[in-house]
Amino acid sequence: MAEHLGDRLARLRRLADLTQEALAERSGVSVDVVRKLEQRRKHSARLPTLHALSRGLGVELTALLGDPPGVPSNGDADPPQLVAVRRAIMPPLFAPPPEPNGADRLSLAMLRREIADGWTLYHDAEFGRLMEVLPGIIADARFTAAVGNANERAAGQAALGKALQLGGHLAIRLGKTDLALSALERAMNAASDSSDPLLAPMISNSVAWNYQRQNRLDDAEHLAVYAADRVEHEHGDTAEGLRVWGGLVMSAATSAARSGDYDTANDMMTTAENATRRLATLPPPADGKMVSVFSRSSVRIERVRLAVQHARPEEALSLAKGMRLSADTPPSWRTWLLLDVARAHADLGNAEGAVKALERLRQIAPAWMRHHTLAVAIVSDLWAGPSRPPGLRKLAEFLGVDH
Repeated sequence: MAEHLGDRLARLRRLADLTQEALAERSGVSVDVVRKLEQRRKHSARLPTLHALSRGLGVELTALLGDPPGVPSNGDADPPQLVAVRRAIMPPLFAPPPEPNGADRLSLAMLRREIADGWTLYHDAEFGRLMEVLPGIIADARFTAAVGNANERAAGQAALGKALQLGGHLAIRLGKTDLALSALERAMNAASDSSDPLLAPMISNSVAWNYQRQNRLDDAEHLAVYAADRVEHEHGDTAEGLRVWGGLVMSAATSAARSGDYDTANDMMTTAENATRRLATLPPPADGKMVSVFSRSSVRIERVRLAVQHARPEEALSLAKGMRLSADTPPSWRTWLLLDVARAHADLGNAEGAVKALERLRQIAPAWMRHHTLAVAIVSDLWAGPSRPPGLRKLAEFLGVDH
């Protein structure tokens, strides 16, 4: 059973030599919320609250959220697969030129398929499998970026940038934000030598997400806005450019919301959603898997999340009602939507509605559900509630909720 949020909060508060009252004052969160969390009378808190508590404690958000399954950040040894990923991202200094994995040089088309398959594993939450194959993908990309004529090397650098960006996303998801930043800095270097002018702003979006996890919300918002402005000016007339711009706007909105500025975030999201209408008038991207996720569905999913996080459950359910998800919506985004719908129902006292959303989530994405601390928190809150609808016990057993 994972450590309870309240236990982590109490431990970090004592390490910071703070009383409950002092932490409440430093973070701007009511002392009642601090007490209820530490006494396990509350099993979850909204992201703006968690960010505020993290600032008050002087720690990253990841320290308060806890470790993902199987990847400790408490000083225990990393699993061998993660060690291999770390070495692939940060090879030894003054190492000899890279060599291909196979007897024959991998074609650029095959390498791009390899990277796209890696992103599919990521979106399906197959993190263990991704850790196994990612070092080979990065090695193939390094070799491709180092051979051939100038145009071939530039295309290889673009592939290397996407492979390292994937490494950064995996590291973020595993709670390794410093490793993620190293991967993304190297990805940005590859992007500067690549043939893809949109790669750098896409990586900027990933860096902004990493900053969010490190509780650097101002840095995250400023980076996303700056990159979005440049993309709009230089590439706003293509579907690829519009999707990258939209992803950056959504990222900026998320940072604003977590800082407590819901109105600014909502304005940004509305602007982004209105812009999705232009996608239908533009030729689709040549390779959608290599471009930022941006569609009316993705914007609406983010709007639902922001409404839930700012205690607007009715608004969240209204936004989610009748939503038709586009075919290219990744499974991970679908899971976020169902989690937020479940949270909104729970906030309104509708335990049956929450359980139905969670049962659907378990059916379509059991691996993702296990990786989401929010799923455990919602089920814990429901189990401690006044009613226990059918299906709740099985969900509690599936997630290892102590009951």
